[in-house]
Amino acid sequence: QVQLVESGGELVQAGGSLSLSCAATGLTFSDYTMGWFRQAPGNEREFVASIIWSSDRTIYADFVKGRFTIARDNAKNTVYLQMNSLKPEDTAVYYCTLSKGPWTRPVRSGEVDYWGQGTQVTVSS
Repeated sequence: QVQLVESGGELVQAGGSLSLSCAATGLTFSDYTMGWFRQAPGNEREFVASIIWSSDRTIYADFVKGRFTIARDNAKNTVYLQMNSLKPEDTAVYYCTLSKGPWTRPVRSGEVDYWGQGTQVTVSS
């Protein structure tokens, strides 16, 4: 059974940086896409970034381009989200996701096969 365990969320000041991690276990697929969604209070979950495990191809939402970087560590089955130049509007619960297969466009929430438990990121102004 696939499990995704996130860590790294905390309170940070605007302009600061934060790194999230997500360790995956129970993986049996030949290829998959891991990524991050976020959900702010009163909002729907939205796509943030994704990475295709086999090709290392990355996709970003427009609102994080140039500020966030997604990366993976094959040996540790871990995906990271490095967040720089954080803004108060980045405040949300961040969820690690896994979708079977190589997705070459942003994954929709209904296309996610596995979700992590979420980690809170709070950016103070």
